[in-house]
Amino acid sequence: MNLPEEGMLLRIFIGESDSHKGKALYEQIVIKARELNLAGATVIRGIMGFGAHSRMHTAKVLRLSEDLPVIIEIVDTEEKLNLLMPFLDEIVEEGMITAEKVRVIRYRHG
Repeated sequence: MNLPEEGMLLRIFIGESDSHKGKALYEQIVIKARELNLAGATVIRGIMGFGAHSRMHTAKVLRLSEDLPVIIEIVDTEEKLNLLMPFLDEIVEEGMITAEKVRVIRYRHG
């Protein structure tokens, strides 16, 4: 798969404990991205953050949170990322989704 130099970065901000139909939300998003043959997806677990409810989530030793922030990053063309949007609209009940243009320097696989 080749990616053009002009791409889009989609970021989905959710909580680690967010789920849909009994399965982890971040996992369902990555699986759907793979089904759509998107270039790739990465799940990043945060150590601290807060969202729309202003409730602090932290990984501090004395205050272990079971709902740490999670960011899913997906880079591909805008057209291909648009294929994922109806799915995200359906399953992301809380969180934030952002998109920005990115310059793809290198995308290689063996």
